[in-house]
Order: sequence, then structure tokens, then C-alpha cells
Amino acid sequence: MNTFTTRAGRPAARRSAAVAAALVAGALTLTACSGDSGALPEDEESSSTAEEGPVEIRFAWWGSDTRHQTTQEIIDLFEEKNPDITVVPDFTDWSGYWDKLATSVAAGDAPDVITQEERYLADYASRGVLADLAELDVDTSAIDESIVKTGETDGGLYGIPTGVNAYTVLADPQAFEAAGVEIPDDTTWTWEDYVETANAVAAGSEGVYGTQDYGFNEAGISIRARQLGEALYTADGELGVSEETVADFFQTSLDLQAGGGEPDAARSVEIEAAGPEGSLLGTNTGAMGFWWSNQLGAVSTAAGRDLELLRVPGESDGERTGMYLKPAMYYSVAETSEHPEAAAKFVDFLLNDPEAGALMLSDRGLPANVDVREAILPDLPPTDQQVASFIEEISEDIVDGPAVPPQGAGDVTDILIRVNTEVLFGNLSPADAAAQFMTEVEAAIGG
Repeated sequence: MNTFTTRAGRPAARRSAAVAAALVAGALTLTACSGDSGALPEDEESSSTAEEGPVEIRFAWWGSDTRHQTTQEIIDLFEEKNPDITVVPDFTDWSGYWDKLATSVAAGDAPDVITQEERYLADYASRGVLADLAELDVDTSAIDESIVKTGETDGGLYGIPTGVNAYTVLADPQAFEAAGVEIPDDTTWTWEDYVETANAVAAGSEGVYGTQDYGFNEAGISIRARQLGEALYTADGELGVSEETVADFFQTSLDLQAGGGEPDAARSVEIEAAGPEGSLLGTNTGAMGFWWSNQLGAVSTAAGRDLELLRVPGESDGERTGMYLKPAMYYSVAETSEHPEAAAKFVDFLLNDPEAGALMLSDRGLPANVDVREAILPDLPPTDQQVASFIEEISEDIVDGPAVPPQGAGDVTDILIRVNTEVLFGNLSPADAAAQFMTEVEAAIGG
């Protein structure tokens, strides 16, 4: 499983505590072997970076068998163009990736090139595991500056995004037409409009809800906070959203429940765990749902219908727009790599080589490199072309990207799922849920 195909962009349960513990152990191991910074001693580093002749680097990633096969083809292409560099594949599925990576780091055997996810980037960077890519020869000139900045944390550039997607509303035109409700103008609709529209669709339909509950993904809180001039996390790694904004986030779900626009608590929880195939849109029993843009293909296939991408409500009536382009994943280089120049050359190839892009297509998100993205557009499936057009359209209104999530942010998804479930079942009021969410998140990130 990968970050793109997980329901609402939410990966499986995080292992932050295990990762953190292993990283601490890894940091001690690295310190004992290589000094306080975890880097190679200067004389060894100089000799390794200046080394001539064949070198071998290891590349770690997660994903499906299809991704593994495609990635091997990309590696073969790189080795053909760079015969002095051998790339050793190191892959697993999502569920085992982070434990395996943490174990490797703890043993002082980090892969040279590491695929990273945004919620773990700060954890690894702060412990000296990752090299500052700004000091290596990786060309980012064809990547939007705001996208590059999403990999900056702890005073350096520790990850470069592979590709991007956006948190959006997917809408089913057939469901709207059957209910006699017009699809709203997504350039002007508000959160109140969203609730009214969903309730109207349900009222005009039989067995079709207006929308699926959105309260299980913190991207919704992040966007609402940004629209109000706040932030889920600050650049300093602290919680930056107000308790009132979080309470309003939960209240929206209750307003939809009360108006019939979304299912009851038990069904909402069941649907949340069912993925695209079991979603309201996927089973033709709902008109809208919040999904990551890259999931359009999977949801459309499940639905057997053409779906539309809509902006998140509230983009036009707040202090600013809140939507952003989320890095699908990042490429990082290990600080302890014996061949950092070769590792950087491989990262540069993955990001910028047109032939690599033609093989990868949108497997790691719509390419962050806009030139590569444009070049592969004709070869993308229709739904990916639809996403590309949508991304281009909303990019004009995107102000910036959120700060890199702080250490401990991997626990926030589980916190939100638990608290939102309590709200849906009526066990917590939105105000009490917001207070609990704030307390638990602050404890998780140490803020």
C-alpha cells in the first residue's frame, strides 16, 4: 500500500513511538561510530566523495508489486546512463517499510537514498539521519519553490517532493442530477453551502446521501485553519490551530448528520474503513466525498461513473485560501552515505530525467518537476489528465504549503480518528472534542 491509494490519503496506523525509539538508538550508534553529528569524519568523507570508479548505492522505497517492477526499470535506465553507479533495490510494502527503515538506521546501515513521508521527515532530519540536499548537486529549478520548501525543516532541505496532489471534494454529477440539485460553484461556495448542498441532495434522493463524513483526516483541519490565517502546525513545530476552529470542524459533521446529509455514526465509521470500493461514491450511494486528488481514478473506477473535482469549501470567504499541494512522498539522502554524490545524482535523475518520468508517470504523484509533468501528460490515463488540469487550475490561488509536520505528528491521525468517532456517536460535544484533540496532539508533538 502507498500513501496515494490509502483512503483519504491516510496511511495505515503509525508506528511513531517505535520509529522514535529506533531512531534514538540509531543516533547513539551513529554517534559512537562517527562523531556527534552522525556524519563521516572529515578525512573519510573527503576520500569517499572524491572516490573514482564503480560505486554502489542502496535505494529504499515502499509500494505495490507494480511500483517495484516500474522502479526496477527506472534503475536499469539510470545504470545504463551511469555505468559506474550500481543501485541496489531495497523495497517492501507500506506496513513494513518504517520498521525496516528504523532498524537499518539503528544499525548504522541507512539506505543511501531514502523514500520519505511528510509525517516522518522531521523525525529523521532532527536526529541527523538525513543529509542537507541544498549542499548536494540536485537541480530543483523546474520545481515550484513553494513545493521545494515543503522539504525544509530543522534548518535544511532534507527531502525533495517526488510529486504532488491536493485534498479535494469529489462529486458525482449523476447523483446531483437525480436529486434535482445543482453542483455548487466551487470558486465561491462556503462551508455553510457545503452542508446545505449535501442535505438537499439527501432530501431529494432515495438511498443516496449528500456526502461522506470528512472528520477522519487532519487535512480538513489544516485547510480550514489556513483559510482563517492559522495553521495546523507552525514552522516551529507547535500546534497552530485554535480550539474554536477545531470545534467548528467537528460541528460540520453533526450539522450534516442532523440534516440527513451524511450517514449515522455507525455507518460513517464502517464506510471510512472501506476504501474507494466501499465508499459512498464508490457504491453510488453518495454525491460527494473528500479525497486526495490522486484517488480520483480509484473512486471513479469503483463508481463506474465520471466524477468531478471540486475545490474545498471556504476558499473565497476566509482570510486567504487554504488548499495546498501535498508532496506525495520525498526523496532523501542519508547523512552517512559513503557516496553522497552518486546518491544525489540518482535523486536528480528520478526528479528530472524525462525518460524516467515517462516510466514513472503519476505513480509517485503528478511529477513535482513541471517540465516532466507536461511531457508525460499525453501518456496519462484520462483521470490523471483530469487531475493535472485541476492541479494547474488551483495552483494560481495557492498561497504556500504547510510547514513540515513536527516530530510525533504520525500519531495525530489516530488521535483524530478516535476523537471524531466519539463526536459522531454523541459521546463528545464539538467543544469537548476540540479540547481533547488539542491536549493529545500537543502531548504527541511535545508542544
